[in-house]
Amino acid sequence: MATAADRRAYRGPKLFSYGFRPFFLAAAIWAALAVPLWLLSFTGYLPWAALTREWHIHEMLFGVLGGIVAGFLLTAVPNWTGRLPVMGTPLAALAALWLVGRLAMLAAAQLGVWASVIDSAFLVVFAGVIWREVLAGRNWRNLAVCGLVTVLACANIAFHLGALAPEAAGQRAALGAIALLIALIGGRVTPSFTRNWLMQRAPGPLPAPSDRADMAALILTGLAAVAWVAVPDAPLSGALLTVSGVAALARLARWQGLRTLIEPLVWSLHLGYAWLGVGLMLMGLTILAPDMFPRTAGVHALTAGAVGVMTLAMMTRATRGHSGRPRTADGWTLVIYLLVNAAAVVRVWAGFGGAGSEVLLATSGVLWSAAYGGFALAYGPMLLGWPAQWRGRPLPA
Repeated sequence: MATAADRRAYRGPKLFSYGFRPFFLAAAIWAALAVPLWLLSFTGYLPWAALTREWHIHEMLFGVLGGIVAGFLLTAVPNWTGRLPVMGTPLAALAALWLVGRLAMLAAAQLGVWASVIDSAFLVVFAGVIWREVLAGRNWRNLAVCGLVTVLACANIAFHLGALAPEAAGQRAALGAIALLIALIGGRVTPSFTRNWLMQRAPGPLPAPSDRADMAALILTGLAAVAWVAVPDAPLSGALLTVSGVAALARLARWQGLRTLIEPLVWSLHLGYAWLGVGLMLMGLTILAPDMFPRTAGVHALTAGAVGVMTLAMMTRATRGHSGRPRTADGWTLVIYLLVNAAAVVRVWAGFGGAGSEVLLATSGVLWSAAYGGFALAYGPMLLGWPAQWRGRPLPA
């Protein structure tokens, strides 16, 4: 999307010099705001027609996560393909398209069907950009990533279509694509970053190299996702989800996570992947034993847990690395990790109902917003391109 000369000559805002900068910052701010907005509407304190349960689901799956996926892939794909990154005006236009989608969803009652059209445009255009870059770079290994981004874009359209394709199918397709993205990309970066960290600081056993066991776990996750999207209440879907969760945890056990406990920037990746295994297992158990395991428990273990923890782990690491900061967690980063994990635990707990479930729901929302708001505050200066010393005052190292 840019020539070498464009890259060298770029003198625009640092915010639009790399994909992770605008999207991580904007998505984090929106993640911190969207949950309390919905909770205020849910409890009757904010009578805003657009802030329905469906809006909450949509903005978490396609708004927040869509922005984070865009930031990650626009940063990772140039490394995969050897091509130059999307930058400058094209990147600003893509970020603006994402932002317009968020505003359109807030004004859905006034815009009607146009809100769906405006919102759907971002993921469709973004999927096209990723396909273009991967194909132009002949990076055949990552065609699966392109496919999953396309599934996410199509799931968003299905969500909006409603009568033509029940929105529940769109939600399930999005969740399936998200689970596969975490299994695929998280399954690469977690052992890779762990290996690099251990080789530099703690000689000894290293993560097991990728082999047929890893491929089998990925295939199981894919089969489980397809079955769940097609027949969500079938015992076969429940069994596949449960087994794929066990396989994810078995895969994680081969990556020497316990040896990284002194570095939050590394163990957070392991914990995010552990949430994937737990989420898949709980989703399966809600089908096999619905009287014991509520449906929301598995869904929120996957979303608040696997997505929330893994995305913040990747966002903090990528931001520190690409902004020239040391790849080690400071106190702010550790607090962010603790907050998002606490939010996930409380949200899953709230799903089991009983006395105090509304208090737990509100508590989880506060913790979630504090985690993502904390990221925006602590990492915003880095994303904006401020130097480590700004007007004589040090920023987080």
